[in-house]
Order: sequence, then structure tokens, then C-alpha cells
Amino acid sequence: MKMVTAIIKPFKLDDVREALSEVGVQGITVTEIKGFGRQQGHTELYRGAEYVVDFLPKVKIEAAVSEDNLEKVIDAITKAANTGKIGDGKIFVYALEQTIRIRTGETGQDAL
Repeated sequence: MKMVTAIIKPFKLDDVREALSEVGVQGITVTEIKGFGRQQGHTELYRGAEYVVDFLPKVKIEAAVSEDNLEKVIDAITKAANTGKIGDGKIFVYALEQTIRIRTGETGQDAL
């Protein structure tokens, strides 16, 4: 099992959610976050004054997936979140040691 974490632009959330549903992901966790990558934020003009926005709004999506489904999930996120512009985001994949469904006590792959 793997934990897939994707940091994407907020307006791409619905596209990514739909793409994940199509490849069989049954549940995700979404968190609104702020951060920056290589672009180091950007400068904005407000009422004639220029100011720097260091942290940009992003969305973090987390999904526990089976190893069999991993490549399909990564491909779905990559295609759905891509705008071709700087700041499209990143995908991180972690090993997931154990999963337990609290309601039923199911463990491992059955709990996904």
C-alpha cells in the first residue's frame, strides 16, 4: 500500500477528484494549505502599492492506494492537475505500513 500526497492549484481540485474517482480511488482527504516552490511567491499590485505574496494558496490531496493502482493514480493526478504553467504542484508517494478501518476492524488492503 502507498500513501499518495499531491500539492495542486486550488482550481484544479474538482478535475483531480473526478480523475481519481474514474481510476477507482474511493476516498481522499483534502486540506487547504499555503506554500511556495521554485517560483518563491509573486508580486501583486493593490491600490497602487506593490507587495510580495510569499505563500501561495494550494490544495493538498491525500489518498491511500494499493500498489496495483499506484501508476494509474499518479497518471490521473498528473493529467488532471496539469496547466503547463509554473506552480502546477508535486506528487509524493510514501510507503504505508498499516491501514485499519475503525468501524469494522478490517486491516491492510481490505481497509482501503
